[in-house]
Amino acid sequence: MKPFKVGLLGLGTVGTGVVRIVEGHQDDIKRQIGSSIEIEKILVQNKNKLRDIHIEPHKITEDPWDVIEDKNIDIIIEVMGGVELTKNYILTALEQGKHVITANKDLMAQHGHEILAKAEEHGRDVFYEASVAGGIPILRTIVEGLSSDRITKIMGIVNGTTNYILSKMSFEGASYEDVLKEAQQLGFAEADPTSDVGGFDAAYKMTILGTLGFHTYITVDDVNIKGISDVTLEDIRYSSHLGYEIKLLGIAERKDDLIYLSVQPTLVKKSHPLANVNGVFNAVYVYGEAVGETMFYGPGAGEMPTATSVVADLIAVVKNSMLQVNGCRSTTSSYKEKKLKPLDQVVYKNFIRLYVADKAGVLAQITQVFTEYEVSLESVVQQPNPDLQAAEIIIVTHDANMASMEKVLNDFNNMDVIYEIKSVYRVEG
Repeated sequence: MKPFKVGLLGLGTVGTGVVRIVEGHQDDIKRQIGSSIEIEKILVQNKNKLRDIHIEPHKITEDPWDVIEDKNIDIIIEVMGGVELTKNYILTALEQGKHVITANKDLMAQHGHEILAKAEEHGRDVFYEASVAGGIPILRTIVEGLSSDRITKIMGIVNGTTNYILSKMSFEGASYEDVLKEAQQLGFAEADPTSDVGGFDAAYKMTILGTLGFHTYITVDDVNIKGISDVTLEDIRYSSHLGYEIKLLGIAERKDDLIYLSVQPTLVKKSHPLANVNGVFNAVYVYGEAVGETMFYGPGAGEMPTATSVVADLIAVVKNSMLQVNGCRSTTSSYKEKKLKPLDQVVYKNFIRLYVADKAGVLAQITQVFTEYEVSLESVVQQPNPDLQAAEIIIVTHDANMASMEKVLNDFNNMDVIYEIKSVYRVEG
């Protein structure tokens, strides 16, 4: 068979990994698909840049249309990043009959519905395994491996930067600011880390996971987002004392066809597998009505892990072409009506840390508020804090709905004996 021709948009870290795998694994690829795959053209920002990989000069271009409009190219791989301009390139490529593979989570979370609709219109494939959790094949697992099951919950650590920061704070007792600076120096965090530490990167990924897992079109506006910038060493120490680790968890859950999604710092029981996922690694826990609990663990980023997912998508596109089934899977993810849970049906445990007046009767006033809104308490720890001329109270509730907890916290804000609501976190497991 004639080789399948690929156009590559971007030759950064992941793009370089794609070239290495495609060129270095040709024998394995041929045995799987019965044909070779050739990278025909590559879009770069600077043709004259020195690179640690050899590319034939005639394959490199600074003009994206040299790649997109090349009639010899069958498949476009997008690893350049960006959203609006990149969306235009991808839509044009689909209109010209090319299949598309992307690692762009921002793009697919914001415009995936439009892109997949265009793919269906033209009978083309759009695959995006590498957009979530790097080298972990979680999207294909949800779409294919668990296709016979009904997924009720997806919970995971899907951002390596924040997991690295929280792990270092927990293990070494270093401050958030110091660990963030170290992460930036090591290349684990961007110069502007807002997307990571603010929880937005994880929210985009949970949007994709929720859309695929629950078969409905979810947007990032549907995700309740809270980042890690307010997590303190005191929070981590108290959590550890109570038997928990703090992780930035993305959670997508469904009950009776009502959906709730969040990204927030969460206390996880030390006995739970997610509590032991540290550093830049990712892990995704999937709950199915039939299969029960499954967990997928591995590197969430990096040149070769992410490129592995990209090339796996590439092989899938070629196999579909041989079977003449391209475009058959493109919109199967969003055929159900979206129904979001009201706050009075979103239920979980809460960790609350308060600075309060150190005098008799304060704890009784606080517990009275919980009683008024029918929130029961699992544990209460109180101790003086001479530095603050106050006392600290650490509370873990039993399961409580978000509507009731909002009323509790609102009352706390208006109580003279409570100086500050220092921390409020979800508790899981």
